[in-house]
Amino acid sequence: MPIRPNVVTPFLKWAGGKRQLLTALRAWYPREFQRYIEPFVGSGAVFFDLYSSGALDGRQAWLLDDNKDLVGCYRMVRNHTEAVISELETLAAGHRARGEAHYYEVRDEHFNPSRAAGGGYTPELAAMLIYLNRTGFNGLFRLNRRGEFNVPAGRYVNPRMCDAERLRAVAAVLREPGVVLEQGSFEQPLAAAGEGDFVYCDPPYAPLSKTASFANYTAQGFSDDDQRRLQNAVIGAVRRGAFVVVSNSSAPGVRQLYSCREARSAGLVVSSVLARRAINSSARQRGPVAELVATNVRLGRQNVPIRMLPASARPALRRRA
Repeated sequence: MPIRPNVVTPFLKWAGGKRQLLTALRAWYPREFQRYIEPFVGSGAVFFDLYSSGALDGRQAWLLDDNKDLVGCYRMVRNHTEAVISELETLAAGHRARGEAHYYEVRDEHFNPSRAAGGGYTPELAAMLIYLNRTGFNGLFRLNRRGEFNVPAGRYVNPRMCDAERLRAVAAVLREPGVVLEQGSFEQPLAAAGEGDFVYCDPPYAPLSKTASFANYTAQGFSDDDQRRLQNAVIGAVRRGAFVVVSNSSAPGVRQLYSCREARSAGLVVSSVLARRAINSSARQRGPVAELVATNVRLGRQNVPIRMLPASARPALRRRA
């Protein structure tokens, strides 16, 4: 897949973000499709990859997420780009002057109180979210049960907090006539997906262990029941003729959901790819882990390094004499 010279990439870090897996995931992009639907847009790595390749030219893209902060931030970047950049530059200057103290002041005295006050997202809130994302621990977005953002400060020597040109490029993409951005549950877009649509689902991952749980993406989290509802919605979309690709952890429960008889009869096939995950409370448990891809898209191996393909798709290697 050719990539345009002006590649657009995410401006947010995101737990489970797919930038490092794009080379593998491209093997499951359908060659032809109608519209693109992404119910868990997150950092938007796959969306921006498709856009940069030209695959979305002349097609609609329907982007959703249940995280109101994320969608609010995207809308402010799209609609009030320069105001967000100006606020972010001020925050970046404060961080360079005061470091961690500035982080906690912004988080606890400005960001959380502003969110709690309601009234919708503003350029100031969007800039604070980007600042906290770029300087917080591993770029996590995590809420406690009271709905407060509680990620601690990260340990960065020289974090890049304000990438003005990237923000302008993302804003231009989000302003494209065919791009629709909404807050909402995954159920609505999957129920609407039909013949020829391409749906990419990257939900909050089912945890492999207690220390690897990141379900508090919203205050309500993403439960085992949510994973089952997602599986049902995916099977429905596949049976209506949509191309669906699902990324998730390789937790036994998830593997069972997508390899059960109902999923297989709908045409879903489960593969594994290796990804490096840097978010865990134990440093010893960070590193390459197997992730699951469930899809009804026929695997295409062109332009994909053999080492990035799932084992089931790798050609047999001849033994040396």
